[in-house]
Amino acid sequence: MDHFVYILKCADESLYVGCTNNLARRIKQHNNSKQGAHYTKIRRPVTLVHSETFSTLKEARAREAEIKSWPRKKKLALIDKSTE
Repeated sequence: MDHFVYILKCADESLYVGCTNNLARRIKQHNNSKQGAHYTKIRRPVTLVHSETFSTLKEARAREAEIKSWPRKKKLALIDKSTE
């Protein structure tokens, strides 16, 4: 099973970094359900702006932690690079 690390852009232009094994379902949860993270619930709608795929949860969690530790400018550079 694949695991995904993703970055969402919220309605207030803030960024949210998360990890899941079902990217489509998780984005729907962030936008529509009570199961979305509180952070995104109050900043809807959210848009997927970047994702990466990993074969293990351990790899995905490590990458999620790495990206979360970055300043906003570096996250935006990653997003820009992935949309080229």
